[in-house]
Amino acid sequence: MALSQTQLTRMALDITSGLSNHDRFSRLLDTIRESMQCDAAALLEFKGQQFTPLAINGLSPDVLGRRFVLHEHPRLEAIARAGDVVRFPTDSDLPDPYDGLIPNQVDNLTVHACIGLPLLADGSLIGAVTIDGFDPDQFKSFTNEQLRAISAIASASLNNALLIDKLEKQALQSKWDREDNTGKSKEGHKEIIGQSQIISSLKQEIAVVAPTDLNVLIMGETGTGKELIAHEIHQASRRAALPLIYLNCAALPESVAESELFGHVKGAFTGAISNRSGKFEMADKGSLFLDEIGELPLTLQAKLLRVLQYGDLQRVGDDRSLKVDVRIIAATNKNLKNEVLAGRFRSDLYHRLSVFPLVAPPLREREQDITLLSGFFVERCRQQLGLQTLRLSSASLAMLESYPWPGNIRELEHSIYRAAILARAQSAGSHGLITPEHFEFANAVSPSGSRSKVSAAPEFSGNLKQATEAFQADYIRQTLKQQDNNWAATARALELDSGNLHRLAKRIGLK
Repeated sequence: MALSQTQLTRMALDITSGLSNHDRFSRLLDTIRESMQCDAAALLEFKGQQFTPLAINGLSPDVLGRRFVLHEHPRLEAIARAGDVVRFPTDSDLPDPYDGLIPNQVDNLTVHACIGLPLLADGSLIGAVTIDGFDPDQFKSFTNEQLRAISAIASASLNNALLIDKLEKQALQSKWDREDNTGKSKEGHKEIIGQSQIISSLKQEIAVVAPTDLNVLIMGETGTGKELIAHEIHQASRRAALPLIYLNCAALPESVAESELFGHVKGAFTGAISNRSGKFEMADKGSLFLDEIGELPLTLQAKLLRVLQYGDLQRVGDDRSLKVDVRIIAATNKNLKNEVLAGRFRSDLYHRLSVFPLVAPPLREREQDITLLSGFFVERCRQQLGLQTLRLSSASLAMLESYPWPGNIRELEHSIYRAAILARAQSAGSHGLITPEHFEFANAVSPSGSRSKVSAAPEFSGNLKQATEAFQADYIRQTLKQQDNNWAATARALELDSGNLHRLAKRIGLK
């Protein structure tokens, strides 16, 4: 079967259509799979010496979360270096990056047809299309000219999307700083994995605030990736070439907290044997990430406020003032509004920090990202464990999607690492398969894949009033989610007057 002119035309028209990038790429692969009758296809972006899947067809869904480092995948490296159509021999000894990742066809991957199309723009590699089939002779009827036509169309589609993204970022940057022409490379920074609506909205908010010098307060439960968000803000800012200094306020003994933040001079206290710069001086012209800001003692909150207001500080034991230019990115897993009401956090500092608040959503509110995150962590495990292939069984993926993840992304990451180590210990050779029994919480998910109704009792802290409010907040949040964020339906489900529910939600910090 040869490619028809109609199919090529349809691919070309999709480039300029009003589709989103995701839909455009998916339709491109749909057309390729339909016209070439292949069993799997993938569109990959090349950046930072690695291939990132943008769209897949016929592959396990967790492939979208994987990142294929070039030097670890010989076939992808061959495609990257070829500059033209690559037809891999059916007896090629180069491992395929998708071995075991085509659902229900694990045993058919030892011999198959494989084509790689490098995607180029202005002579530079921007991506690749991979096409796989189980029949060794599957693609012999397609000429290299036809494959080059697909490559040209896919290159134009990808380059078009990348140019639009670049223009949007440049427009946003120039809005805040029209004189910033540093041309800093953003490659190599950590990446927020996810395609859910809530994560897409978060990325948009980050893109808006990052180019400014506004202070940012990141709120969210433990393990939701607040530090990753801080890195993303810093990397997209004017200060990216300068340091992002980290300080965990919760791990800071009060006796040394002031010295850690502001530094000290020799002889300021017992043990001060030399002058020492604090975190603020180290972060001058850069950013300072204050993790768990809600744990900072009240005495230090006042001094922190002065630095935010006037940009000057004093080292411990020194009467002289130092000027610093520091952007504050703070994070907390506490409800700081409640902490202000309880007198444990200064209201003026809270308002200074929360100029632009961001919320790191819990994993249970972004269920469609669990598969992508799982693929991302599995690929990292494969690299660290030195395995040729490491994959999740379909039952494992279903179980991961069904588990409520009280520990959020951090729990997911640790669970996959532990499961990967167990899978490696039980596997022969360099291939690993992660199955449900490798996860310690397997019994917490029912056989049908639904979330277990039996869960550990929640733990509360503080006095009775605070614990009661915490329970009310959790229960209202849970009911609101069950009612698709409909407050009127939530009030009916809770058997509350709608007005009373809104007032209660405001009082306990839900609205």
